[in-house]
Amino acid sequence: MVTIAVASESADEPRIAVSPDTIKKFAALGAKVRVQSGAGLRSRISDEAYKAAGAEVVSRADALAAADVLLAVRRPSAEDVKALKPGAIVAAMLDPYSDRDGIDALAATGASVFSMEFMPRTTRAQSMDVLSSQANLAGYKAVVDGAAMFGQALPMMMTPAGTVPAAKAFIMGVGVAGLQAIATARRMGAQVTATDVRPATKEQVQSLGAKFVAVEDEEFKQAQTATGYAKPMSPEYQAKQAELVAQHIKNQDLVITTALIPGRPAPKLISRAMVESMKPGAVIVDLAAERGGNCELTEPGKTIETPNGVKIFAPLNLAGTIAVNASSLYAKNLLAFLDIMFDKKEKTLAVNWDDDLIKGTLVAKDGAVVHPNLQSKT
Repeated sequence: MVTIAVASESADEPRIAVSPDTIKKFAALGAKVRVQSGAGLRSRISDEAYKAAGAEVVSRADALAAADVLLAVRRPSAEDVKALKPGAIVAAMLDPYSDRDGIDALAATGASVFSMEFMPRTTRAQSMDVLSSQANLAGYKAVVDGAAMFGQALPMMMTPAGTVPAAKAFIMGVGVAGLQAIATARRMGAQVTATDVRPATKEQVQSLGAKFVAVEDEEFKQAQTATGYAKPMSPEYQAKQAELVAQHIKNQDLVITTALIPGRPAPKLISRAMVESMKPGAVIVDLAAERGGNCELTEPGKTIETPNGVKIFAPLNLAGTIAVNASSLYAKNLLAFLDIMFDKKEKTLAVNWDDDLIKGTLVAKDGAVVHPNLQSKT
């Protein structure tokens, strides 16, 4: 029988990689799950709930001992991976572009290590796309937290004493998080605008009832890769877009930035001068803080207030602040991914190493780093 191990995450990571629902489905595949005692408490999953679903609740050492698979949220330590069966499978969000020495240490264990962030953006992989599932929640929570920090009403309210105007929300970057932020801000009654360098996002923004703001020149029309990500823009375009944003942002109450390009520092979209032009009480929520932030004044992991009264909130793990939902979705992503590795008849692991999803996410195998994006340390 295939043994799957799940251990507690670090103190700053409240999410967990398995849920009672996924444990039952792993059992149907022919796998048993060992969960470290207390591992799910920060996601409001008790040891009793895991046991009722069929998991073995044990110590960390017993959870890892000779397991065939280790599922994790964040990158596990090489020491934990060494405790697994030789050649075991490890699947987690590895943050693959940071701490290359840590990636090399995982590779040296001989495990087959998968980075869930590298999941291809294909129709078949949608149920396994951890970036989308977690970004959805982050986009929602960014609006909720930003609205609370703003300290004023978002929707327009007409009262006998007068009218409260709708707050203005500006979403910068219209990926999964940005689209959810637009939808949430609209539901909360804000007047919403959004910007992105990818032309395909204009229709998406407008379909949610928001106004699209961008310099729509010839470069803009070619600003999207075949995989759906934004291309780096020329200095000339960046200057024109920055000028447009500078004029727009000074009147905004809530600004949410989500712009990221995989493997690169977060692009700086909001300059110091832009922040200084904003109204007292305005709030910026920088969802790109883990990559340095989209705002020039962002201090990752902190909330600051500028001399002119603008608050800049730079969370490092916003999805983790709603760990119940985040863990549930992440666990389903992992289940869907592991499902393609099982022989359903024999109820054993039978990995097809030529599968596009396997090749796309495989970081290390047989002691070596094998992913093409990580072939160089530079």
